[in-house]
Amino acid sequence: MGLLVDGAWQEDVSRTKEGRFIRPATRFHHFVTADAAAGKGDFPAESGRYHLYVSLACPWAHRTLIFRKLKRLEEVISVSTTEPLYGKMGWEFGTARGGTADIVNGKSALAEIYLIADPHYTGRVSVPVLWDKKQRTIVNNESSEIIRMLNSAFDAFTGRSTDYYPIELRAEIDRINEIVYTNVNNGVYRAGFATSQEAYEEAARAIFATLDRLEERLARQRYLVGSRLTEADWRLFTTLIRFDTVYYSHFKCNVRRIADYANLWNYLRDLYQVPGIAETVSIDHIKRHYYGSQRQVNPTGIVPIGPLIDFTAPHDRGRFS
Repeated sequence: MGLLVDGAWQEDVSRTKEGRFIRPATRFHHFVTADAAAGKGDFPAESGRYHLYVSLACPWAHRTLIFRKLKRLEEVISVSTTEPLYGKMGWEFGTARGGTADIVNGKSALAEIYLIADPHYTGRVSVPVLWDKKQRTIVNNESSEIIRMLNSAFDAFTGRSTDYYPIELRAEIDRINEIVYTNVNNGVYRAGFATSQEAYEEAARAIFATLDRLEERLARQRYLVGSRLTEADWRLFTTLIRFDTVYYSHFKCNVRRIADYANLWNYLRDLYQVPGIAETVSIDHIKRHYYGSQRQVNPTGIVPIGPLIDFTAPHDRGRFS
C-alpha cells in the first residue's frame, strides 16, 4: 500500500526501524460535540450532517460501526464501505467485491476524500474517516476519538443514552485501553509486519502475556471493567474477532488461539451476541483483505477457506449476572 506525499500518491516506504513496525499518527483531530449545537464549536452534532467512510475488514473502522449500531445512529450518520482489497490507490469504493459506492462525494478512492480536505495532504490514507458534508472536510480519522463522539454527541437524536465511557470508570477504562492497544490491538500488527526475528518475538510474546492476563481477569468478572460493558470491551473485541481467522496464521500469532482460552473465548461470543453486533462483522471481508491485499506478508494472495468458527454458540458469561 502506498501513501500521499504533498497530495501525490507514491509507493510505500519503510515504516520500520530495526525491523519494528511503527504505526503512523493520524492527522485529523476535530470533534463533534453536543455543545457545538449552541455555537460552541465548529462541528455541531446534527442529524444527517456527518458520514463515515469505513472498511469492514479494518478493526479500527469496525469500532466506529459498532458504536454507530449500539447508539442507533444508522439514520443519523450515513456510511460508505470500501472494497475489501486494495486498489492502485489503497482503499477504493465500488460494489464489485462487496463494498459500496461513495454516496456523498462520488469518488472512487478514499485518497480522493483526503485530498478534498487537504490538497497537499501527506500521510497514510486510513479508515475510519468521519466526514462533514456541510463543510466538506474530514472531521477526524482517529478511531478512538470517533467512538467517543458517537458515544455521547448524538444522544439527542436517538434517545439512546447508554454511556460506554462513564465518568466514574474512565480512569480504569483508560488504563485497560493503553495495555490492550499497545500489546494486543497494535501488537498483532507489530508481530505481523515485523521484518526481523527480534522484533517479531518481542511483539508476539507481549501479545500472549497480555492475553494471559486478560484471561485471568475475565475469570473474575464478566467484562474488562467489572459488570458493565464499556468502551474497553469493544476496543478489544475487534481484535479478538479477527484473531483466530487471520492473526493466528497470517501474522504468526500462533502460540494459542482465542478458542484455546476458556474465558476469552466465552467472552468473545458474549460480545458477538449483543444485539446488532453480528451485523457489523464480515469474516469474508476480513479474510479477503488481510490475505489478499497484504502481499508483503502473504505474497501469493491466496485466501484460506477456513477456519470455521461458530460465534453464535452458547457462552457461560451469564454466570456473573
